[in-house]
Amino acid sequence: MTATDDLDLLARLADLQEHLHAGLLAVDEQTQVPGCPGWSVGDLGEHVAGVHAWAEALVRGAEDIRPPQRTTSVPEHYARQAARLHRTLSALAPQTPVRTMSGTGPSAFWRRRQTHEALVHLHDLHRAAGTVMPDPGHELWADAVDEVITVMHPRQLRLQRTAAPEVSLRLEATDADAAWQLVGEDPAPAATLRGSARDLALLLWRRLDLDAAGVDVTGDPQLARRELSAALTP
Repeated sequence: MTATDDLDLLARLADLQEHLHAGLLAVDEQTQVPGCPGWSVGDLGEHVAGVHAWAEALVRGAEDIRPPQRTTSVPEHYARQAARLHRTLSALAPQTPVRTMSGTGPSAFWRRRQTHEALVHLHDLHRAAGTVMPDPGHELWADAVDEVITVMHPRQLRLQRTAAPEVSLRLEATDADAAWQLVGEDPAPAATLRGSARDLALLLWRRLDLDAAGVDVTGDPQLARRELSAALTP
């Protein structure tokens, strides 16, 4: 587990949103996004704007949570939705009860969820542009791993979007004092993956495959590859 409260996620969110906006301004909207097959940079910008707007509507308790139609350029549309989400979250104490993806929970849930939404898609944008992403630090990447293991994957299972893992995997971040277990039917790990928190997070989000990631595998790499290919995240 990571100490989410120590990450100042509102500040992290604002920083990632600023970088996303700058990237959307700089990269041709028709550029294809390798991490999201079939998407252009314009599609990516509209997607993250829509997710920010959807989350903001849930936090406000709005009846209509559909994202607004875009009436401006993609970068401007993104900037508006990003700013509105940040203002709404900033006005609430972290423990204020709000609607989340699984019932009522603290508003801090959305600080975390939207930070990692922006983090992963900023990676996608920089990969599409062929540029180097600003390093957000291993602590944030470690928290992204933790969110997949404790929030996103359990939700995928609950919604029956993926089958339960047959075997367990242990993940160890070499640049953070953190380890996790993707729990399968057999609790004994079939493989242990050791690498940077960034590579582990991108593996779980299917942005890297096991061969491309800089991780060491102890145990059965074929079983690890099979479990990582499942829909652990949306």
